[in-house]
Amino acid sequence: MNRTFRFRFDRRTLYISALHVVLYLAIGVGLYLLYEGGYFSAWFASFVGALFVLMSLSIPRTLLLTDEQLEVRCLLDITELPYQEIASVRMVEPEEMRWVIPYFGAFGFFGYYGHFFDFKQFERIKIYASEWRNMVEVMTIYEERYWISCSEAEELIRLIDEAASQEA
Repeated sequence: MNRTFRFRFDRRTLYISALHVVLYLAIGVGLYLLYEGGYFSAWFASFVGALFVLMSLSIPRTLLLTDEQLEVRCLLDITELPYQEIASVRMVEPEEMRWVIPYFGAFGFFGYYGHFFDFKQFERIKIYASEWRNMVEVMTIYEERYWISCSEAEELIRLIDEAASQEA
């Protein structure tokens, strides 16, 4: 079984991404025009450029279900979750998402990805999402939590459950 799900950006994510880009460009242009000489303008431009590149490499692109594992593919990174290590899969309720904030990741810059903290359960969550809805939680046997957005969430859950039951 090879099934691919694509991450699709919703309007909110695209608007927040555009806002980030415009804000950083405005600060960069403002520093260039208002700050005469010195290293601060060059430092800021280098920092923002490096930030854009590093964050762009972590943008989630596709979910791939193979015969052995679930793969979350980003531009540079691949997270592999073998079915025998998946303990449970469920939908995430919208009220659960209110208590989650990023501590090392992106919140709206071409998606939501990275390490987030759940203040309701005081746990770390790794999120790969292109929209802030249709979240599926994958809990591993090591009690690691992954939240993945998928427009076909019910289908994803069904396929993971079927594959995990065949592995057992």
